[in-house]
Amino acid sequence: MNPGPLMIIAGEASADVHGAGLVQALRRRQPDLACFGVGGPALRSAGVEIIVDAAALAVVGITEVAFKARALADALGRVRRALARRRPALLVLIDLPDFNLMVAATARRLGIPVLYYIGPQIWAWRPGRIRRIAQRVDHMAVILPFEASLYRRHGVPVTFVGHPLMDAAPPPSVEPPGPPRVGLLPGSRDREIERHLPQMLAAACQVARRRPDVRWTVSIAPGVDPAFVHRIIADANPPVSLDTVTGGVRGILAESTLVVAASGTVTLEAAVAGTPTIIVYKVSALSYRLGRALIRVPFIGLANLIAGAPVVPELIQDQVTGENIAGHVLSLLEDPARRRAMRTALARVRLRLGAPGAGERVAAIAWRMLTADFSSK
Repeated sequence: MNPGPLMIIAGEASADVHGAGLVQALRRRQPDLACFGVGGPALRSAGVEIIVDAAALAVVGITEVAFKARALADALGRVRRALARRRPALLVLIDLPDFNLMVAATARRLGIPVLYYIGPQIWAWRPGRIRRIAQRVDHMAVILPFEASLYRRHGVPVTFVGHPLMDAAPPPSVEPPGPPRVGLLPGSRDREIERHLPQMLAAACQVARRRPDVRWTVSIAPGVDPAFVHRIIADANPPVSLDTVTGGVRGILAESTLVVAASGTVTLEAAVAGTPTIIVYKVSALSYRLGRALIRVPFIGLANLIAGAPVVPELIQDQVTGENIAGHVLSLLEDPARRRAMRTALARVRLRLGAPGAGERVAAIAWRMLTADFSSK
């Protein structure tokens, strides 16, 4: 038996990493499995033939999509042509809901089975998408504990596989000794960084007036041009001890007293690490107005959603100012008991994410689908 090829689409930095883990798990079953698709550096390093770079699909917010409409349409056309020409044995979609559901429709017409890993956040907004998912997707592999029951209620085959962050999760960190350090995690896309990092640096300036002993670390996410981040830092020129770290955030989370993080997967990484966090989220004014009308959940942070309570503070849109960030940073720095309570609450969130092995569990589903040993709809 020599199944394949497999097509995979991962359009965001964390999806790229999770996709690479899935490919590696599948190749432990079949070392010569051919894989191609959309991805970034992690999938490329895993030996996947990249036909569209994930950077072409990187947008945040509703209106931001309009600025990349031509690039998105071009990428969609290339992906659809590759599906029709190469007829993969399985299409694996990771996150990127609007783009991926259009690709899933093409796969359905071509008779190609579809596995969706880390699906749309239908519990947060646009719940009507579940009808399209039911029509176009053969199986959902979900990573949040409350998602499986929602899909089952709508007749969508689903498996809760646990969160892939747990596959390589270090033990929960303890507060590091020595002078306090604050990590700044401004996001993984240029527009996110442009909106968040200047306000984070303004906060550093304000905190320094009262706490000059605080040290600062700025995370430069994979795929982000370090020169771009360094230009923003140079423009702000904060009078503080500041380092930059390129790549993953694990070291920053372990070494920081607390972090200020752009909303997204990184905030859940912080929760898994047990690092006290302040979440910030800012998009264009129009995207925010549209999103506010559509979003149906009380929190934007995944840790808060999983806990069902405001475990970590959130600053949204116009609240994302240097003054507000500085206020929360100082409040946490000067209240050790509050930091301890936050670590305890984050430990409970970690427990709800499931046991390690999400990548292997998704790989087992994908393997059954690749080898046609799977009960499809």
